[in-house]
Amino acid sequence: MKNFANKTAVITGGGGGIGKALAHMAADRQMNVVLADVQEDALVAAVSELENRQCPVIGVNTDSRQKAMIENLYTEAINKFGNVHLLFNNAGVVNGGPKVPIWKLPDVDWEWVYGVNFQGVLNGIQTFTQHMVRHGEEGHIVNTASIACFMPGGGPYNVSKYGVVVVSEQLALDLEAAESKIGASVLCPGWVDTGISDAERNRPSELKNDINPDGIGLGADKLLAGGKSPHDLAAAVFESIENDQFYIFPHPGWDYMLRAHTEAMLSRGAPYHFDLEAHVASRAAGQDI
Repeated sequence: MKNFANKTAVITGGGGGIGKALAHMAADRQMNVVLADVQEDALVAAVSELENRQCPVIGVNTDSRQKAMIENLYTEAINKFGNVHLLFNNAGVVNGGPKVPIWKLPDVDWEWVYGVNFQGVLNGIQTFTQHMVRHGEEGHIVNTASIACFMPGGGPYNVSKYGVVVVSEQLALDLEAAESKIGASVLCPGWVDTGISDAERNRPSELKNDINPDGIGLGADKLLAGGKSPHDLAAAVFESIENDQFYIFPHPGWDYMLRAHTEAMLSRGAPYHFDLEAHVASRAAGQDI
């Protein structure tokens, strides 16, 4: 996809972080923008920013776990702007706190994190793709995963993001088989300076747990703060859309981990062990991770 002016982008998780940066990048290209977010105050503020730039925009309060709300997002988008051309299934959350064995993680963690990170992406694919294929114009779907999905040891977050990679691969193959004008990409960023470490603020009360009442912890907020800016990440995403690039790995400093993980699988031995201390030391050495 090369031409963006006067076309429409729909972005979940658009109230902040990567989603808001993607929205501003779409505005730079004179697109109409539909923002979706579960946090209403952040959504209102993000819409206001785009309105101040004279960007045609609407905001739709959306919990991406709920398919009915994604279907409402679709209805609001086409009623306002007509055909949808870019879909960013971007909303994501993370659980954290004290590390416990995976068999001790409460069901509410799986329901919340997997619900947003994977089911939210699937809801977007199921709701928007047929329309995008049918209208016959060029377009693109970007699903946000994470480099963390190739890193054993992250519980529901990593599992859900790996699912996003696999479903995105199938989406791309199916779009190609359908000879559609819609491309697909999966975004696997490393550390990005967003507020995801404080995702607990949006966890529904019925899905709260006693293990991790205060957020991800573990110093992840500091690691995120030293990561890529959302603006730089969004620029890389749009460049990938223009080049019809499926795998978007914008942090080359993580390539060593991808190789090591793959080599561990090919050796048919023990699971790959990720060394966080070595990772942090690599960051201190100035690698782009």
